[in-house]
Amino acid sequence: MYKHIILAYDGSITGQKALLELKELAHWGQPRLTLVAVAPNPLDVGSMEMGYYTSANNGPVEDELKDQLAQGVRTLQSMGFAVQGEVLKGEVIHELTQFAHHAGADLIVVGHKHEPNLLRRWWSGSTAKSLVEESPCNVLIVVDRSHAAAP
Repeated sequence: MYKHIILAYDGSITGQKALLELKELAHWGQPRLTLVAVAPNPLDVGSMEMGYYTSANNGPVEDELKDQLAQGVRTLQSMGFAVQGEVLKGEVIHELTQFAHHAGADLIVVGHKHEPNLLRRWWSGSTAKSLVEESPCNVLIVVDRSHAAAP
């Protein structure tokens, strides 16, 4: 069914949940998997699941993403998948959609966490929703509702 699946991975709990959900896709055959992390450009304002940051030096962020990506690749390999890792730089939606287009991907898997706080939901926007609008292929959104039920 799917020949090339991209997993957008940020090392977060939500991203790890999306990664582990891939074992359920094993019955789809043996698709080629690419684990992708996007590091923001210097001076970009970006959102991580923990909040917002600005940085003129993305070295530490990029190094952390590379480490988390390598761990994710090892996890997928231990599950029997053929996988490669790719770190991109720039704005998340643009880089993911361009990469998916050029790689000929059939599916992008992305994790999404519901924010219980209305202000944080409004301020952070929805990467998953924006990705659906811009993607050149299907998008599977793995929703983490663990905090949605919290008062």
